[in-house]
Amino acid sequence: MAHIDIISHQLADLLKRYKADYIEVHMEETESSRMAYRGKNLESVNKGTTVGGNIRALINGGWGFVSFNSFSNLPERIESAVNQAQFIGGDGSKLAEVGPTIDNVPSSSISNPVSIPLAEKKEILDSYNDIILSTPGIQTSSVGYGDSRKKTIFFNTAGSYIEQERMDVTLRINAVASNGNEVQQCGISVGSRGNFSAIKDLDDQVKETAGKAVSMLSASQVKGNRYTVVLDPILAGVFVHEAFGHLSEADFVYENPQMIELMTLGKVFGRPELNIIDSAVVPNLRGSYKYDDEGVPAVKTYLIQEGKLIGRLHSRETAAKMNEEPTGNARAISYRYPPIVRMSNTYIEQGTTSFKDMIQDIKEGIYVKNWYGGTTSMEMFTFSAGETYMIRDGKIAEMMRPVVLTGNVFETLMNIDAVGNDLDMNQGGGCGKGGQSPLPVSNGSPHIRIQNCLIGGK
Repeated sequence: MAHIDIISHQLADLLKRYKADYIEVHMEETESSRMAYRGKNLESVNKGTTVGGNIRALINGGWGFVSFNSFSNLPERIESAVNQAQFIGGDGSKLAEVGPTIDNVPSSSISNPVSIPLAEKKEILDSYNDIILSTPGIQTSSVGYGDSRKKTIFFNTAGSYIEQERMDVTLRINAVASNGNEVQQCGISVGSRGNFSAIKDLDDQVKETAGKAVSMLSASQVKGNRYTVVLDPILAGVFVHEAFGHLSEADFVYENPQMIELMTLGKVFGRPELNIIDSAVVPNLRGSYKYDDEGVPAVKTYLIQEGKLIGRLHSRETAAKMNEEPTGNARAISYRYPPIVRMSNTYIEQGTTSFKDMIQDIKEGIYVKNWYGGTTSMEMFTFSAGETYMIRDGKIAEMMRPVVLTGNVFETLMNIDAVGNDLDMNQGGGCGKGGQSPLPVSNGSPHIRIQNCLIGGK
């Protein structure tokens, strides 16, 4: 890494020679390892290191972008970015004001997960895969593991120079059961900011997951109707991320007249107990960071507070165009891409209702947990629950086949009438947008209760 440290200081001086409204440079070194199983077969194993960077130049509202994985001819790469910006530009450049920062942010992880021998990782994953495949009724499995250590250097013509390091660990396990006529699946996902122990000692959880997949084969199907539905923290977190979080990303809003009308600040979207937050400053979550990829300090942003829309997520450019404050949400998955507006850790804030109180007055309802698929289109959403149970006379009853939840996000938010006191964050996922996937994020929620929710079934 010392090599790009030296180059970055040389480049910082070089930038002063070029005429542009703004220039920034992002450089990074990433080492990572990956393993993937499909059934009994270990399909892929890889370990490697990548080094590269990019340059963005802004002139008269036009961006030029050049990425590279070789540090030769850097002056030519700067000139290329500047020339692109001159060709594209036409309107005045607008970036929200952010003061220059000089900082060095070390990783919060004690050790580097990439340095752990592949043989040790394989032994752990083999044991989980064996547990699934030895379960009667299981047809196949999939196991995907990944880890990384990334160091980034960011600097710009405003005088910022920021070094950041982060670690990442993810594991996704899926069990697929079949009886010859039907197929059902159940999965778990875990992750951490570099803590390898997060993927250890999951034998009981893996065994339970495989058993649930088999049990679903004999479960009954829910009758399609509108129900009072209770979502567990995982599914509620996915809902708030996918159905509402993306609508809060300002690049999506200001380019879309319909969304500008729908996402008007001050509009009531829910009951007073509903608060939705995006925050990269929560310690030790996969979506956490001190500075985004434009060098903007991360903040805690209330999107909905006491039921009202009060904020959205911004880059410096979208904040300036909408005359709002930057939120530190410009992110890129690697040096190959420019930063765009992305979520960090998105969640429904903890409420006051216990799970027991939430279900006690439900005569017949649905309890849904986990997830394994979904789509969103503007304000409409469809999600597949990972597990489904009936609620009868205030108690969790029999397991059912997984159901599909469908609706309008704004109507659904308004129908949330109870927010639990048991906030939990899911760290196993990754977000996709603009061809950049998977970006480390976390999402979460307490249990929530939704009235009049449409459930697809027989």
